[in-house]
Amino acid sequence: MTPQEHEFLAGVRDKFPLLREGNFRLTSPVDGGYNCIAWAAADVERWWWPDAMHQAYWPSNAPRAVTLDAFVAAFGTLGYLDQADSSLAAARQKVAIFTDPGGVPTHAARQVADGWWASKLGGRDDIEHELAAIEGPLYGGVAVILSRPTFRG
Repeated sequence: MTPQEHEFLAGVRDKFPLLREGNFRLTSPVDGGYNCIAWAAADVERWWWPDAMHQAYWPSNAPRAVTLDAFVAAFGTLGYLDQADSSLAAARQKVAIFTDPGGVPTHAARQVADGWWASKLGGRDDIEHELAAIEGPLYGGVAVILSRPTFRG
C-alpha cells in the first residue's frame, strides 16, 4: 500500500469499515467539483443531485426526488436500462446505486474494465474498489445494479 493510500485509509476507516489494504486503490486526489453520482455517470464537470432548489445538475427527464426510482430514472437517461448483477460482462457497462437501510439513495459507483468499481467518496478522493468494500454506515448497501451496452466508436 502506498503512503497516500495508508493515509487515506486511516482517515476514512470509521465511515468505511470494510475498506482495507488489498480491496481498494486510490485513482485521483480530492476534487470537490463533482460527486459520486456524477462520477458514476462519467461526468466530472458537474455535481449531480436532485435537490429541490435546482442548485445541482439532475437530468430533466428524471424526477427531482431523492428516491431509488428517481436515481434509476436518472441513469436510465444515460442508457442504463437493464438490471444486472455485479459480475463483469463483455460489452456491458454497469452502475451500482447504494441506499441506506430506509431505501434512500446515498451513493453510486461504476464498474471498470477489471471488474472493480470506481467511486467518488463525496467531495473526497476517487477510488477503485471491490463492490462490497464501501458498504457500511455511510452508504448502506447496493440496492440495484444497472447496465447498458458498451458502445465503441
